[in-house]
Parts: sequence; C-alpha cells; structure tokens
Amino acid sequence: MSSEDNLLPLIAEPEELAGVLDHEDILVIDVPLKAESYAEGHVPGAIFLDHRRLLKGSGDVPNDVPDEEALSQLFSSLGLTRDTHVVAYDDEGGGWAGRLLWTLELIGHKRYSYLNGGIHAWRDEGLPQSTEDHAPEPSNYQAEVLNPEVAIDRLELEERLGSDNFAIWDARSVDEFDGNKGQNRHLGHLPGAVNMEWTDAMDRERSLRLRDYAELITELGAMGITPDMEVVTHCQTHHRSGFTWLVGKALGFERMRAYPGSWKEWGNRDDTPIEH
Repeated sequence: MSSEDNLLPLIAEPEELAGVLDHEDILVIDVPLKAESYAEGHVPGAIFLDHRRLLKGSGDVPNDVPDEEALSQLFSSLGLTRDTHVVAYDDEGGGWAGRLLWTLELIGHKRYSYLNGGIHAWRDEGLPQSTEDHAPEPSNYQAEVLNPEVAIDRLELEERLGSDNFAIWDARSVDEFDGNKGQNRHLGHLPGAVNMEWTDAMDRERSLRLRDYAELITELGAMGITPDMEVVTHCQTHHRSGFTWLVGKALGFERMRAYPGSWKEWGNRDDTPIEH
C-alpha cells in the first residue's frame, strides 16, 4: 500500500505514526465528532479541525462539498503543502477522518493516511498524548477538484442505477435503510443498494480498528459488492460513509466513489426513486 512518496501506508498503526511524528512533512489532523476529545488528549503535534468545515454548510444540500475557494481557504489554514503527508484520525472510528481523506482525494492530494482506530487505539497503546493546542502554520494551498470521479452527483447516480458492475453501499443503520427511521421527507433506500452499517466494519475488540480484511471482503462479496466493481457509498450526510469509502480503499477496491449529497439530498426530493 505504501509507495516511495508516502511516509506511511494508507492505514497506519499507532506505532507506525509514533515513529514518524517528528518528520517535517507529517501533518496530523484530529477531526473529532466531539471537540472535547481533542482537549482531553490528542496525538502530540496534532492540529484540531472542526468537522463542519468539511461541509458546504448552506443551501438545499448543506452536507455537499465546499467550493474550490472554500477548500483552498480550509487547507491553507491547516498548513497543507504539496509535500504534506496528512494523517487523519477522530474519536469515533473513522467517519470524519474518512470524509477529510476523501476530500483530499477529490482535490488530488494523494499523500494521506488514516490512524487505524483513531484516538482510541492511540490511547489504548499507551502512547504519549498532549493537551496543548497546536496551531498550524498557514500555507497558500490552491485546491482544485482534480479527481471528480471520486464523487458522484444525484443525476449521474440516478442514470447509473441498475448498471452492470455497479454497486451502492449504504452505510446507514438497518432501520434507516428499511425506512423505519429518518428525518427526511421520504424514507427507505436507493434502488438496488445494499446495507452494511459503517460500525460493522470496525473491530470493537481492537479499539475500533478496521476489521480483518479477508472477513470484510467475504461479507461484502456475499452482499454483491466485489473489488472489481465501481462502488458508490453514502449515508445521510457523507459522514459515516467517509469511513466506508476508506474501508473500500483499504480493501483494494480501485473504483470507490462517494455520494456527498447522500440521503439528505435523495430522501428530501419528490422525483428520486426509492425502495423500502
């Protein structure tokens, strides 16, 4: 998984990160669900990112991707340069960290890793923590959407429904998938989608690290999702599916995409096909 350019593999263990923390090109970003997690203790040198900055924040689909100007401001404020190797983690098993890494992939920034298990794994390994705020050194990063294929919009998704070699991985809960729960105008799921809740890909016995790869590939295969397929993943806001996108990448799925509009967009329209 690792290449000569990259200081760490895509999925980095706590001890691997600990070994390169002092490297000048490593930028560790803590993007927790709960801000107090950072204050309670973070990887030394990690900078805090408010996960809301990964979302557009306004309009009919506030969970969509920010525009290039907003992304440029975001990554400049974090101190990103072309040489930076980003290591992202969070306090919930990889949702917001995955959304951050997906956003980097979207803008063509390929040097990134996920700290496997996030802060839970780091703490469980007994590695040093800091409680000091670590301010980034701002840069001048010009973000452009260089890899648009890593995202899919509603219109393309609707066109592709039922296509050969195309799968939809819904990362929401079973109740949301079945249409028993939700806060949208319409409940249910995309026609042909299959459901593996995002937390089912985490190993609860190992500090929320990714589960055994062979087991995950087998389970996904049984659901009709195989590594040779083009796979779109989504949830309600492309937060939980930030993690499932990352899982697919880790498993060697070469055509992993995400639908940032997610059910927030699809389930609040009257012209989108829905199954229950």
